[in-house]
Amino acid sequence: MDTKKGFPLQLSPPQVLVLGFAGVILAGTLLLMLPVSSRSGTYTDFLTALFTATSAVCVTGLVVVDTGTYWSTFGQAVILALIQIGGLGFMSMATLFFILMGRRIGLKERLIIQESLNQLRVAGVVRLVRAVLLFTVFTEGFFAVVLSLRFYFDYGFPRCLWLGIFHAVSAFNNAGFDLLGDFRSLTGYVSDPVVTLSVTTLIILGGLGFSTVMELYNYPRTRRLSVHTKLVLRVTGWLIFCGALLFGLLEWGHILRDLPLSGKILASYFQAVTPRTAGFNTVDIGHLNPATQFLIIILMFIGASPGSTGGGIKTTTFALLGITLWSLSKGKEDVEVFRRRIPPWQVYKALSVTLWAILLVSTVTLLLSVTEGGDFLAALFETVSAFGTVGLSMGLTPHLTPLGRVAIILTMFAGRLGPLTLAYAFAQRRRKTAVRYPEEKIMVG
Repeated sequence: MDTKKGFPLQLSPPQVLVLGFAGVILAGTLLLMLPVSSRSGTYTDFLTALFTATSAVCVTGLVVVDTGTYWSTFGQAVILALIQIGGLGFMSMATLFFILMGRRIGLKERLIIQESLNQLRVAGVVRLVRAVLLFTVFTEGFFAVVLSLRFYFDYGFPRCLWLGIFHAVSAFNNAGFDLLGDFRSLTGYVSDPVVTLSVTTLIILGGLGFSTVMELYNYPRTRRLSVHTKLVLRVTGWLIFCGALLFGLLEWGHILRDLPLSGKILASYFQAVTPRTAGFNTVDIGHLNPATQFLIIILMFIGASPGSTGGGIKTTTFALLGITLWSLSKGKEDVEVFRRRIPPWQVYKALSVTLWAILLVSTVTLLLSVTEGGDFLAALFETVSAFGTVGLSMGLTPHLTPLGRVAIILTMFAGRLGPLTLAYAFAQRRRKTAVRYPEEKIMVG
């Protein structure tokens, strides 16, 4: 045991992340079980508290009790703290603590931070964490003021302040928790440009990835963007544009029918952004056309970008699979993008992440279809929402059986950490071998 570092030496960074997130969830569960956390002043059962704590730490937003009416102000504050820790990663918060205490951050901690933020290099991770924390405080603070001013006209002072802070933090961390009551999310602001544009901007900034945001911030000075950042920006832009266009076409004469033109555009744009792992909604998801619900499932499965507060298989994984398919169809030996060649191991990783995700989603959907019965699309929607740490729901979550709740809890946990991180955490320590077997081809396709 390395008593100075506080972690057993034999634990790998993925194992520390798994245990760290599990520890934060357990602490949050115990706090939410206390009578002071519920509005009624009674103890909350363990499974309800565990589900809520997991959803908050994994920045998902799926809930089995309404956040605005069930939890007290103290309980809501606990949820908000869990969202912030879960969104930035507990190692980012630990780094802040180390910096404030003047403690040196060693190689072990830097490796864990690298894994937590999904960085390719360990160099500069502490500097990145400092920048992330400053960017988070500024962004959440600015939009908390904007939202507070807007909520003032509906809720008055001082409640508008708490609503502004809570929804700014929840949106930036792509959590999707709201305090407006009755599971209605932001449906009362479907045509409101201030709420719509503020929340979607927070979602996009939180979902781009911190390294991408830092590159954009430094661009006027460096005049250079990495291939990763270019790919993130292009894929994000196309997903939002295509998602909004398809949503509008599918729902123009249905759920958007009674809205003015500006409301139709805002609602379509909002519903294209929020499946990128945020979980807020301005229209009733349960009353959408099945085709639209399936479109949202696809967007939720893709998710946000690496190193962000969001989940899913990630935009770059989706893009890399598409680029690989295009390269193969053109008969190219290399996978190329922006005049650069992508190493084969990254293609393998993208395939592995996607296949693990498909396996997890398929297994949990099958389980929910058995335990919950009812609509298969609703079970698939809820599962992908949990895996992508989105939080959108067709109304199934509040009615889940205990087994269904456990299945969704595990899915949210796997979705936040990533299937490969969990696989590495539970796998045996890898050893390099000098043996390389002869090559032989197999028939594919």
